[in-house]
This record gives sequence, structure tokens and C-alpha cells, in this order.
Amino acid sequence: MIKIDAVFWSALGIFAIAIALFAITGDQNWLLLMLLSYLLRPTLASLGMAKRMVDERQMLIHYRSGNIAFAAMMIAAVVVAAVRSAAGDPNAEYINIIIIVGISAKALFNVLLVKDYQKASRTIIIGVGLMALLFVVMSHGLSLETLAEGSPWLLVIAMGVLAKKFPRVIGSTVFLATTVLLVFILGKGFTLGQITTALLICAPLYTAGACLFIRPAEESELAPA
Repeated sequence: MIKIDAVFWSALGIFAIAIALFAITGDQNWLLLMLLSYLLRPTLASLGMAKRMVDERQMLIHYRSGNIAFAAMMIAAVVVAAVRSAAGDPNAEYINIIIIVGISAKALFNVLLVKDYQKASRTIIIGVGLMALLFVVMSHGLSLETLAEGSPWLLVIAMGVLAKKFPRVIGSTVFLATTVLLVFILGKGFTLGQITTALLICAPLYTAGACLFIRPAEESELAPA
């Protein structure tokens, strides 16, 4: 059953703009607006911004259909990437990036939406460190070069472990280290690979650094008014 409320009218307005944009310009950006109109309600509900407008049955349906759709899209993307790569199409790299971004975003929000931000930050920092360390080992094997390139990521993992005891100190350190890393990555050029690397590594680390400054619920309740 369609629920007529503010979210419905907002989604309908976005849908109308998408159709008008396509009719007037033929620009492919209309697909982005179409996607936004369709996903507006479940996205707001997932973020806790429109729970009153979605009942539990709808939430369960959105959860199940969303997981099925995500799995279908990832499988389709992997198949298309494999076919295009076998055909020697250099644009297959773009599809691989979409796959990595999709999986990374799902993993990140799976951690954040639990709303235990202190624990989430530690998980993100350690996860990014382990992921980067794995890529270093895969690239260079067990060698001195691996030790040299992997040392900074071992420090990142150590920061994730220490974040439980020194959250704000580690949060500040993560912000500073991530900014230095961002400048280093983009200093090599604004290529697709560099931008993707910066997005996949720096965005989660900045998010984790911000989470370390959020007080746990029990601390907030005990804090003086």
C-alpha cells in the first residue's frame, strides 16, 4: 500500500524533475534523480530520520529486498567486469571501482548504524589498516619493501587498538595522519585510481576520527547538565 505523506510527495517531486530533465536535456543525470526518488523513503528510515513514516513490516521488506538487490547488482557488476576485461576493454576498471565502493560502503554503514560509535571507530581504523596491509603484502610478498610500506599501516592498526583507552587523542591523531595521507595520495595526481584510493581509505578514517569524539551513551547520561 502506498503511504501518502511528506516523503511520498518529496519522492514524487524528485521523480517529476527527473522526467523533465530527461525530456528537456536527455542528460543521463535523470537516472540519478530517479534512483533518489525510489530510495528516498528506505534510506531515510535506515538512517533513523523517518521511522514514524515506515512501519516494521515495511522496514523488514526494505531490508530483505535491499540485500537481494545489492547482491544481484554486485554479481552482475562482477560478471560484466570479467567479460569486459576478457575483451580487453580498459573501462572494466571503472566497474571494479564500483564494486569496491559498493562493498566498502555497505561494510562501513553496517558498523556505523549499530550506533556504538566508539566501537565502530576502532573497528573502522583496524579494518582500514588490515586492508591496506593486505594489499601491500599481495603487491610485494614477504620482503623488506613490504616491511617498509606496511609499517605505517601497522601504526594505524595500533591506533585502532589504543583508541579504546585514549579516544580523543587517537581521534586527533587520526585526523592529522589522514590529512597527511590525503595530500600524499592526491599529490601524485587526480587520476581515477588516486581519487578512488583517497575515497576508500581517507573517508572511513575521517569518519572513524569523528566517531571518537562522540561520547558513549552511558557517559552522556552521567555528564552534568
